Amino acid sequence: MSEERSVPFIEHLVELRKRLIIVAFAVVVGMGITWNFSEAILKFIEKPLAGQTYLSGMKEKAYLEVKYRAPALYKYFKLEQELNTPSKKRVLNYSAPMEPFFMQCKIAMLSGFTLVLPVIFLQLWLFISPGLTRKERRMVVPFVTAASIAFCIGALFFLIIIWPVIINFSLSYESAELQSWFNISAYVNFCLRLILVFGLIFELPVLTLLLSRFGILSYKMLAPQRKYALLASSIIAAFHADLITMFVIMVPLYLMYEVSIWVALAFGKKIETVPGAPN
Repeated sequence: MSEERSVPFIEHLVELRKRLIIVAFAVVVGMGITWNFSEAILKFIEKPLAGQTYLSGMKEKAYLEVKYRAPALYKYFKLEQELNTPSKKRVLNYSAPMEPFFMQCKIAMLSGFTLVLPVIFLQLWLFISPGLTRKERRMVVPFVTAASIAFCIGALFFLIIIWPVIINFSLSYESAELQSWFNISAYVNFCLRLILVFGLIFELPVLTLLLSRFGILSYKMLAPQRKYALLASSIIAAFHADLITMFVIMVPLYLMYEVSIWVALAFGKKIETVPGAPN
């Protein structure tokens, strides 16, 4: 009896190893493709250090609006002097001989991972598909497509919207006595970690869509748990050291839970009720 049970378990391990090997090979191939773009990606990550973000444009427009509508306040707070202040040139620094190379490897690995996301999600689906019905297996293309797009949207949302806010807040502490000196490892690792976090956060509605179609989750199950979702979002965000990072993780995470609730309501499996059966 024990031998009969161990055989399927070993088969699952063999299948898992096969899928992991394919995923690892795909990531290596993706890393090789994106290697030549890693320097351009690093420059994009560095943009907030020079103030080349949407925040600087919004700040300039706000100051000009104050100048037009309230010239007295514009002069009183010396906004013209702040508006005409030239952007400070900041660069990343490294202290170990091979540090920039290893950072380039990490950037290429994450970008390569993102490039081959359809392959990764396909292998995940193929691993769980033996336990699905024939009708459920047809959802492979929507699942792979939606999951890949959701991760990319989460990563881009962080890089374009959230990352400049974090760096701008950090640079606001600069003064005559306190100057920034960013280490490339700390800077890049922090950014890449949050890219992964936001990519996974944006996967929540896709996972909910999948589980709700299978009848595992429903709107009635998720909606009453909002307070616990808010608490869980706060706890997950609390693992990050600074208050701003905690906030920018907690808010999107809870918002994705809210989106998941409405996804379950709109696309969840409809349960047919038998006439005369108790509700």
